[in-house]
Amino acid sequence: MDKFVIDGGRELTGTVRVSGAKNAALPALAACLLAPGRSVLSNVPNVMDVRTMRRLLLRLGAGVVSGDGRMTLDVPAALKCEAEYEIVKQMRASYYVLGPLLARFGRARVSLPGGCAIGARPVDLHLRGMEALGARVTIVHGYVQAEARQLRGARVNLAGPHGVSVGATINVMMAATLARGATVIESAAMEPEVAATAELLAAMGARIEGAGTPVISVEGVDGLRPAEHRLVPDRIETGSLMAAVAITRGCVTIEDCRPDHVGAVIDVLRRAGVKIAAGDGMITVEARRRLRPVEIAVAPYPGFPTDMQAQLLALMTVSGGIAAVTETIFENRFMHVPELNRLGADIRLEGNTAIVRGVPALTGAPVMGSDLRAAAALVIAGLAAQGRTEVSRIYHLDRGYENWERKLRKLGARIRRVHQPMPA
Repeated sequence: MDKFVIDGGRELTGTVRVSGAKNAALPALAACLLAPGRSVLSNVPNVMDVRTMRRLLLRLGAGVVSGDGRMTLDVPAALKCEAEYEIVKQMRASYYVLGPLLARFGRARVSLPGGCAIGARPVDLHLRGMEALGARVTIVHGYVQAEARQLRGARVNLAGPHGVSVGATINVMMAATLARGATVIESAAMEPEVAATAELLAAMGARIEGAGTPVISVEGVDGLRPAEHRLVPDRIETGSLMAAVAITRGCVTIEDCRPDHVGAVIDVLRRAGVKIAAGDGMITVEARRRLRPVEIAVAPYPGFPTDMQAQLLALMTVSGGIAAVTETIFENRFMHVPELNRLGADIRLEGNTAIVRGVPALTGAPVMGSDLRAAAALVIAGLAAQGRTEVSRIYHLDRGYENWERKLRKLGARIRRVHQPMPA
């Protein structure tokens, strides 16, 4: 088990490149199962979640070769249609194979998923969508079993008690590409990863309109073909880097990014007093003064993303006043608060809102990541803390950030990875 050792207090300066989006890579890899033949994805991040999905595709019978940011998938005419618990428990996004397998082969058996412990995220919307398309869905011994001789186009409403679902939107959209007739997905998620998946599916021959809006229309086709596709940049890594620069009062140009995908983050950071210049594929972040406190509530895209809540909370710990951050999507996504307080932050929870009283400076301490974005927030806080911070359980961070310590070192951070022996 690895940990990061950070000697904080150094401003970040220079230029850094954003990796491809983990949350676009996972559905793209699953989408390739819809067409026999060779598909090629580029700008693929080398992160743990992508490696887990690669293992799943290999178990299903696909050939996968990766290197230098590319993945080549050889998808045979026949695939195993079962995603086993051993792999699915490691990553919730393994569930993306449900729609493609069901649509192409008429059956799928997928273990109930795992992933970060940030609250209940039921798969009922995925299952409701498959049933609306005509599938028979049962849950037996911890596995979802779905069968359909031929999926049929339908009107599918994905509104749920926790709001829209990116995963269910993408899964139903993938399944609908091979359904007979037209499908209309209402209350669809609008995140860029939905539109990115639709772009790949269109290159494969799918007929999709409205991806990236609340209503998506899919006209089913008889078959799809393999394709080549470049993944979009990771908007959450972009936002995380912006927060890291701001908390260290540095000046950094972030390249190979999509400013239009992080508009809500840019707006909030500007309100906090950060200078931001956005251009074609680049963002320059400069923060030379103490940050102003802000009040925000996370919301589905194009609102402020829940995946940036922890990082913004870290940023507000050193603001010049009282900030408030409200979590509206996940009920258990404040596990990083006690750890930030160990670094000298002053945060208290009132229901689903974190009240942050800014302190003059954070101080280094041993802390522990509880999930992917919480681990990123602790690293960000550690970059600004006086003295040494040790962040344990960074395997969470490795799920979604490619070579993050190398990127931060390039910008001047004193951060190193240390192997931590497992307790006896």
